[in-house]
Amino acid sequence: MPATPFAKGVVADVFPLTDDDRDWWGEDVMVDEGGEDQGAFRADVRAWIAANFPPALAGCDPLKYQGSAANAAADPDFQLWRIRVADKGWGVPTWPTRYGGAGLGEAEARIIAQELSRAGAFNPIRSYGTMMLGPTLLEYGSEAQKLQHLPPISRHEQRWCQGFSEPGAGSDLASLQMRCTDMGDHWLVNGQKIWTSGADEADWCFALVRTDTSSKHGGISFLLIDMKSPGVEARPIVLISGSTHFCEVFFNDVAVPKENLVGAVNQGWGIAKRLLQFERDSLSVGRGELPSLAPIARAYVGVDEQGRVDDPDLRARLIRNGMRVSAFGQTLKRLASEAKAGNGPNAAVSTVKNLWSDIMQERAELVVELMGSNGLGWSGDAYAEEERSATRAWLHSKAFSIYGGSYEVQANIVAKRVLGLPDQR
Repeated sequence: MPATPFAKGVVADVFPLTDDDRDWWGEDVMVDEGGEDQGAFRADVRAWIAANFPPALAGCDPLKYQGSAANAAADPDFQLWRIRVADKGWGVPTWPTRYGGAGLGEAEARIIAQELSRAGAFNPIRSYGTMMLGPTLLEYGSEAQKLQHLPPISRHEQRWCQGFSEPGAGSDLASLQMRCTDMGDHWLVNGQKIWTSGADEADWCFALVRTDTSSKHGGISFLLIDMKSPGVEARPIVLISGSTHFCEVFFNDVAVPKENLVGAVNQGWGIAKRLLQFERDSLSVGRGELPSLAPIARAYVGVDEQGRVDDPDLRARLIRNGMRVSAFGQTLKRLASEAKAGNGPNAAVSTVKNLWSDIMQERAELVVELMGSNGLGWSGDAYAEEERSATRAWLHSKAFSIYGGSYEVQANIVAKRVLGLPDQR
């Protein structure tokens, strides 16, 4: 088996997504310098990052810390960067200051994201808490719940997991059966969740529970559960890619305080739909521009006498994927402009989520095809680390059209709520 033809790190740069969590770390594709005030703000942000981002973290994979509490705790540079960003409120820049944010607008938040990306830095606060639960609590949570949970989320001092899917309730999420019984002074929870990312390291879980069996959608409530509660057990699941971040979680007679209910009893389905919009938005928008696959193609496939990838069909498919990435970026730019006067994510994010998952699955297939037999390595010195990573990335990419709501579910949402098409009978 030939040695890898280019330096360590190139594959990771060209195909950066090896886990669904990695989606959270991309930055906005837009670079809009804005007016004079925004120009001054951008200059201040750029100067602050240059003065405060630890050089040792340059080029590091943020997932190394997001996916492992032990890695995060053991790295003093990461902890220093986390504290500095948290102190500025820039981990969640649009949140109110009383909850740990910076009280900034969307335009300033985009500038911060762009300048982090420009500097090779990353947001150390990004998590399930900031991506999904935080925005949901800002809309539906009580003031006590916001003050209890949002500040530690804004500092990445509280890890969360999402307790939605069950063995019998995946795409048809409203079929969930995990029971939540009113015991007078507390709730009693019994049941199981599955595909719960990061549950084995989470401090808390935001979960959908059934509080009424007489109504499918109208019998669901939204509950916050302390993962240290007696009766909670999280078991990691080994995936085809070798990752173990998914878990199955068992809840056996788990007592939950009454005040942990978000919103009203049996009104959880509406809250869940809003949270899923935030999730799909984060899985589709706010990504950085992806580098060209041309370096991998030149290294593994070779070039013709004109310096082009030496395979016309493969060359055409590489160009097609690159065009799709570019068009997707322009679409995000347009949607962001339209959202300035709106209220955040809506049903249209389902379209964007499906587009992005398809583009990234196509990209993963191309990387493996470019590498040939080197792109099918799993272990051993015969394969470079980047080649083994590409294999795992390709396997994991199959989940892109499943997590965050399957491709088919998103298509139904678009048909009904965006296009206004009638139900199929």
